[in-house]
Amino acid sequence: MKTNFFIYIILLIAYLFFVQAAKAEDIHFNNEIYSLKLSRISAETNGYENEYFPGAETSQNWTKMIGIYYYPDVSNPRKFAEDSEKNIEKKETVALLKFIQNKKQDKALYSYLENGSTQGKDYFEYNLYKYEKHPDKGMMVLRFAKKYFFKTNDEIKKIGHEVKGINDDLMEQLIVTPIPPIVEKDIP
Repeated sequence: MKTNFFIYIILLIAYLFFVQAAKAEDIHFNNEIYSLKLSRISAETNGYENEYFPGAETSQNWTKMIGIYYYPDVSNPRKFAEDSEKNIEKKETVALLKFIQNKKQDKALYSYLENGSTQGKDYFEYNLYKYEKHPDKGMMVLRFAKKYFFKTNDEIKKIGHEVKGINDDLMEQLIVTPIPPIVEKDIP
């Protein structure tokens, strides 16, 4: 009787482990699991876009996301990142935080904070982008974004301190994180 009970407990634990296991299309980043919820061909770049969100979040309603984008017609990731960085600096609602390039590996990475509003709620959107060559043709982009909603100046200060404290760490994580392959299936 004790042996059967012990076997049932082991089977229950194994079942829960496999039910909780992440799907192949999930991404683990910064101790969270992000699931693929949007995959489409981009009319702008003619490449695929994959967007991953934690839990029940979607592309219409999110606080954190990871994006993987393929630009088949871009051959110079560093030049593309430099041009993007210059455009970011021109915007009044955006503050560039850091820009890093690796000329030997032909990679670039930058972070910025953008002010926005949705449904009457003000927020800062913290963005990190990594650009690198695709192994065959074009360029791959890895993006991490997080929205911080606020109402008061004290909340703005708190957000500023948090972003300042995590920026270098998240940039280092993005540098060493390999860009996952694009999932080429349409998910609306």
